[in-house]
Amino acid sequence: MSLENTNITSLERLVTPKQFKQQYPINESIEAHVEKSRETLRNILDRKDNRLIVVVGPCSVHDTKAAIEYAERLSKLADELKDDLFIVMRVYFEKPRTTVGWKGLINDPYLDGSFQIEKGMSLGRDLMIKINELGLPIANEALDPISPQYMQDLISWSAIGARTTESQTHREMASGLSVPIGFKNGTDGGLEVAINALQSASNGHSFLGIDAEGKVSIVHSSGNQYSHVVLRGGGGKPNYDSVNVRLTERELRASNLPINIMIDCSHANSSKDPELQPLVLDNIAQQILEGNQSIIGVMLESHLKAGNQKLTDDKSQLEYGMSITDGCISWETTENSLRQLAKKLSGFKHSVGQNYV
Repeated sequence: MSLENTNITSLERLVTPKQFKQQYPINESIEAHVEKSRETLRNILDRKDNRLIVVVGPCSVHDTKAAIEYAERLSKLADELKDDLFIVMRVYFEKPRTTVGWKGLINDPYLDGSFQIEKGMSLGRDLMIKINELGLPIANEALDPISPQYMQDLISWSAIGARTTESQTHREMASGLSVPIGFKNGTDGGLEVAINALQSASNGHSFLGIDAEGKVSIVHSSGNQYSHVVLRGGGGKPNYDSVNVRLTERELRASNLPINIMIDCSHANSSKDPELQPLVLDNIAQQILEGNQSIIGVMLESHLKAGNQKLTDDKSQLEYGMSITDGCISWETTENSLRQLAKKLSGFKHSVGQNYV
């Protein structure tokens, strides 16, 4: 009688993180770029750099060709607006699902339920190398606790999603990641789980993980001092307005946490209507112009084409450059919105010094 793996149909061995990185190596230029990008983000959180962080890009990457075209456009825009905005490309490969559905490029790169995970990881790492070569920092959602060993050296900022902010596994993982981490508020819009997550991730933990050789290890972390909250609304209500921002400041202060707030312009903050994202962005810019010192960044879901489309069995019918998960604003809207944002903030800077308290 078997007492183990009764619901497991098969096991496939994956190459070790060390072997994988040898197959897809990075050069000194990329290494320097990633470290400089991380340092810039830390400086913004520390108020040593007064630019606004902008995390922008597709809800999820399903087509690497379209992702590269988007990155090429965004790289030029990032350089144009670099005096006022620090632009980071959203490159999300893993999608948490409420029930079932496509789980992202790593899990199912061929969009057909074949789950060629090693191929998905290869496609993902190759894409991130190319995006870093274009001079763009990369943001992703840290969902699977194993994949950072394979990908993290190419990432400058990570998010912990609303569905996983409450997870002890993800809080422990965040405590050991080498990048600034944004914890989203809960799906109900509540702040408590995010505040608890920030406190947890800033402390050291001991937990199970793998090393570069792929061996199960006890990981001892020192804590991540650059975790911060991301307001994304929830429970059918937005929380980007000045009242909710002030309430968030109060909660952070009461918990003796740095007063650093990023606002996600999508999800419940735009009532799940992507075309409302620029209006949310305008509101955030106005709050900053009126003297807010706690908002350090924004997030936007954007692609080459506006909207989204359903994933069907006939992949030939998919429209190029359009999301297959959440709806996005178009490239033209993105370009216009970010130029307007930079123009508004030009000449107006956050106070440079210690974290706002």
